[in-house]
Amino acid sequence: MSVNMKVLLLAGEESGVLYAERLRRALPGCEFQTYQDHYKTSDLAVMGFWAVIKRIFFFLGVQRTMKRVIREWHPDVVVTIDYPGLNLKLAAYAKARGIPAVHIVCPQVWAWHQGRIPKVAAAVNRLLCFFPFEPALFKDFEGKDFHAAFIGHPMVDIFEEEKEQKVGVADLTARECEATADCRSKSADPLVCRPEIAILPGSRVGEIQRHLPRLLDAVRLLNRPDIRVVIPAANDRAEAEIRATITVRNDPFVPEVVKGGARDLLRRADCAAVASGTATLEAALARCPTVLVYAVSALLAWFARRVIKGVKHIGLANVIAEKSGVEPPMPELLQEAFTPEAVAAQLAAWLDDAEARARASRALDAVMARLAATGAATPAGGAPGLAATGAASPAGGALGLAAREIWEVVHAH
Repeated sequence: MSVNMKVLLLAGEESGVLYAERLRRALPGCEFQTYQDHYKTSDLAVMGFWAVIKRIFFFLGVQRTMKRVIREWHPDVVVTIDYPGLNLKLAAYAKARGIPAVHIVCPQVWAWHQGRIPKVAAAVNRLLCFFPFEPALFKDFEGKDFHAAFIGHPMVDIFEEEKEQKVGVADLTARECEATADCRSKSADPLVCRPEIAILPGSRVGEIQRHLPRLLDAVRLLNRPDIRVVIPAANDRAEAEIRATITVRNDPFVPEVVKGGARDLLRRADCAAVASGTATLEAALARCPTVLVYAVSALLAWFARRVIKGVKHIGLANVIAEKSGVEPPMPELLQEAFTPEAVAAQLAAWLDDAEARARASRALDAVMARLAATGAATPAGGAPGLAATGAASPAGGALGLAAREIWEVVHAH
């Protein structure tokens, strides 16, 4: 791989920044520029239509700045990760100027507004997808100037790496420990092997305010003093909101609030209640029996039901199962169905039945196996992609395949 290759690598949200760092390691010797050379990620990571409108002049300024970087620095390739509202505009700008553009993370055109598909295909030279059913959506646009490929999901690689790093009895998950002869009734450390529930109400303050009271009500309905309830906070603001919510209640139990560590918690928990989002994918990868919950305002729910037409489920594990023609592995409780009684009933079914937990874990395992990279990116037609030519890459997994595709598109351009 050319040590002189200049890469404009654009990720505007925390998850994308994580993937960008891993991609950098898969592209050694390259020179990079990023959004973060000019802006803070916290300023870029704005969610929701109205939040963007309120800061429209800021984002127009970001767009002007990065277009100037493209013109003046003239990168060999522009690589954008998720963040489609701005990133696809910049990718299209680069492509129009003869600079190859690669976008990682397919926009969710399979859920809503499929009319965006031609625009996405026109904006980039390569679309690298995390889900196996996505490239087929772009099959009508395959050609010299556009190629869509499934590369696997980086979270699969992250989970495998973290699993390999954990050794010793102290690192046994509760579910692994349950199968050992020394578990629970004999354990010298009962805190490790007590039944454990993970509660993930979301990372945003509004999500926590909507979800956490119902989830804590569900735990109270369980009336199980033997269980351990753990709530991982995604950030400082989330932690403050979680603690404030707990403080004003008079529950007979006291949940343990921890900063971060959600993936480790999901690996060891007996079961979980998780707000829809990336955390449900992490729960699925951890093979943790999970009930997905979510609630929004009545107006937003009305709008979503009319706009989202392409899928019947919202959890990523369930969407993959749906598109693969298998039974969705994660119960979903949305809007009116999201009640403390319904959540408690589902959690109790798992807590009281080891075989039920095992069945749920196996169902998640069967679906998550579809996310693993197989060694060569898979295009819309199912044949090996450009990655199959064997371009060297020092990293494996999804972003190793992404690095190969980037290398190929630059040298084929």
